[in-house]
Amino acid sequence: MDHLIDLRRQLHRQPELGFQEENTKKLVASHLRDLGIEVHEGIGVVGVLRKGNGNRAIGLRADMDALPIFENTDHGYPSETPGVMHACGHDGHMTMLLGAAETLANDADFDGTVIFLFQPNEEHGLGAQAMIDEGVLTRFPVDEVYAIHNLPGAPVGQVSTRPGLICSSESLFEITIHGQGGHASMPQVGVDAITVGSELVLALQTIVARKLSPGAGVVVSVTEFVTDGQRNVLPGQAVLKGDVRARAPEDRLAVERFMRQITDGVAAAHGVTATVQFQTEFIETINAVGPTQAVCRAATAAGCDVIPDRQPMSFSEDFAHFAAAVPGCFLLLGNGTEGAHGKPLHASDYDFNDALLPIGTAFWTKLVQDRLPSRKD
Repeated sequence: MDHLIDLRRQLHRQPELGFQEENTKKLVASHLRDLGIEVHEGIGVVGVLRKGNGNRAIGLRADMDALPIFENTDHGYPSETPGVMHACGHDGHMTMLLGAAETLANDADFDGTVIFLFQPNEEHGLGAQAMIDEGVLTRFPVDEVYAIHNLPGAPVGQVSTRPGLICSSESLFEITIHGQGGHASMPQVGVDAITVGSELVLALQTIVARKLSPGAGVVVSVTEFVTDGQRNVLPGQAVLKGDVRARAPEDRLAVERFMRQITDGVAAAHGVTATVQFQTEFIETINAVGPTQAVCRAATAAGCDVIPDRQPMSFSEDFAHFAAAVPGCFLLLGNGTEGAHGKPLHASDYDFNDALLPIGTAFWTKLVQDRLPSRKD
């Protein structure tokens, strides 16, 4: 596995942001070709491996993009691109899948087709849909699709998943308030937008607290409050930006409806106008029952500790678009609890655990053999 460690660390040293993964794509494509695997390059990279005469196909996805973060680690293979870092483990996800491709191409028996999906721009929720729009599932149809994400804080190699909802959706909102600015000593002359915005920040919290079920798992967060005011100038305009997480489409739609209703009401009470932009890029990730059961079987066969009914995650995952198109399963793989391996995802001092490389390779191999079993005469 030393060559996989070298490959993972090479990917770590050369991170690229979403839709900029040109060198990463070249490296992935080259590695697949060296294994004798059919390669197609587009928005992402697709590898096609066929064995036997079976007509079933499954897709295995790995994400390729890094994050705009300055790395703060003390290992010997830091990012060589200042301000860009693999702080979410996508370098490891790619390497585990390339390791599986090597095993499946050279040593493993199965009957059918494996489609290796190397996807760009997962972090902004745009890469999977871009590949789908490009026709990846039409050109390379699959019966099922799967993806792994490492999980810091969980024991090394522990597999956890669940049928049904596994990851929340993410929607971004922007509310613009148009008031009347003026002199700070005479607030009665205008309608300062910062007061209206402050009232709106608090009112939005009633969506979760009073308008949705207590068990809905919805989160509404205002993350930016920007005005055009100065030390003695009351602002005439304010912009609130934020993030919504939801575990069900109906709750996500309800949040948007209540947000528009509350904004209109607060604006009307103060005699100002306000507009709401609400955009969903990450939809809810839903695991199908059959693929989830297959993941648990394969993980057990690979020697992993398995949690088959974990709690849903509050973060969002671009794999949701693949899982919405065909039955699929998203699973979490423990990254460890110590040092950089236990640091949170997206932290500047996080690092993927190389001990997962043989575990992930073995799991992917067992999964393919479970879903595409070889026919014995």
